[in-house]
Amino acid sequence: MNIAILTFDGFNELDSFIALGILNRMKGEGWNVQITCPSEKVTSMNGVTIEAQQTLAFAQQADVVLFGSGIYTREIAKDKAILAQLELDSSKQVIGAQCSGTLLLATLGLLNGLPACTDLTTKPWVIEAGIDVLNQPFIANGNVATAGGCMSSQYLATWVISKIAGRSAAEAAIHYVAPVGEKDETVARSMAVVESYIKR
Repeated sequence: MNIAILTFDGFNELDSFIALGILNRMKGEGWNVQITCPSEKVTSMNGVTIEAQQTLAFAQQADVVLFGSGIYTREIAKDKAILAQLELDSSKQVIGAQCSGTLLLATLGLLNGLPACTDLTTKPWVIEAGIDVLNQPFIANGNVATAGGCMSSQYLATWVISKIAGRSAAEAAIHYVAPVGEKDETVARSMAVVESYIKR
């Protein structure tokens, strides 16, 4: 199971790293979760520079592709060289986006007019792209999901694990990362947010 977490210059650390941490709870099941970038190194919105684990070509063949967000997403949405490397297929791939990553899904035509979730800053741009933005943290339809707000990254990860490996695997992954004393409540909340979308 190859999973690409698309991470660009100006990326939001929470979006990329929370998903990376939770999804890697499935490493023992053969999941290969990779930070996937358009260059060898990218620097976050807070000045953290990381090395790419994979190039964008990895996303073309990945089973799951998650778009993180960042401060330069509007520019990336206009970058034809980057967009040309992201020929994704939601009939064969599970695709999700976090916050401004939703704008990239809209730009790539992957939302097909479906309503979506995003953060409050990105909301006007997604609406401008012709997408109805919902006032909720997560929505999915088929193999495409969007989430709004940095901490909703856990919902994307929960959805991916539930969809592919089942509810028990998702519950175990969230239970591991949840705060002590709040584990059962956190698991219940995460599952409640995503479970109605698992078979949609």
